[in-house]
Amino acid sequence: MNQPLTRKQREVYEYLLDHQPEFSERPPTLEQLCYHLGLKSRGSLHKHIHALINFGLIEPMDGLHRGIRLIQVDEEAQDNHSTLPFAGRIAAGEPIEAVEDCEKIEIPPLLKTSEACYVLQVAGDSMVEAGILDGDHVIIEKRDSARDGEVVVALINGEEATLKTIEQRPDEVVLFPANSSMEPMHYRPEQVTIQGVLVGQMRSYH
Repeated sequence: MNQPLTRKQREVYEYLLDHQPEFSERPPTLEQLCYHLGLKSRGSLHKHIHALINFGLIEPMDGLHRGIRLIQVDEEAQDNHSTLPFAGRIAAGEPIEAVEDCEKIEIPPLLKTSEACYVLQVAGDSMVEAGILDGDHVIIEKRDSARDGEVVVALINGEEATLKTIEQRPDEVVLFPANSSMEPMHYRPEQVTIQGVLVGQMRSYH
């Protein structure tokens, strides 16, 4: 499968994508991006930019004065790979029922993997310390297993779905929120069905 972008790489890419019209004539420098993204280290941002260059999302820089430019993607080719099923809202708090819809939603192609994926909209604030906010759209790769530490869609008792970080023990499954005011959720293994793993995330600033 394709290696997904890290969360920080996605944040940089999505910021450039969201502000593409204003950056078309005067692309931002590393210093400007650091300022707008609230990053203190220009060196760490440079690593993220270099990774995005390797992904083919940003033009190679021949001098910092030229600024950071997104690679222009052929729109027709992009449209063939940028829609995924939208499966409704999922709780990032107490479990709520996941709604199955037939709607499609457009996403940047690099936010998904080569495996089957779908999109959910986050409801709740239990994952805020992992940078997953209420109203965000998350891209989920369909899987029925996960590694400890991955953020998963977990179906509880076959009825309610939630988005949490998973830890699997011999006699229980623990679902951890990323909110220091909330407690982990403990279940017997047979109570939890993994429906997918987080591989991408989108946010609107409108």
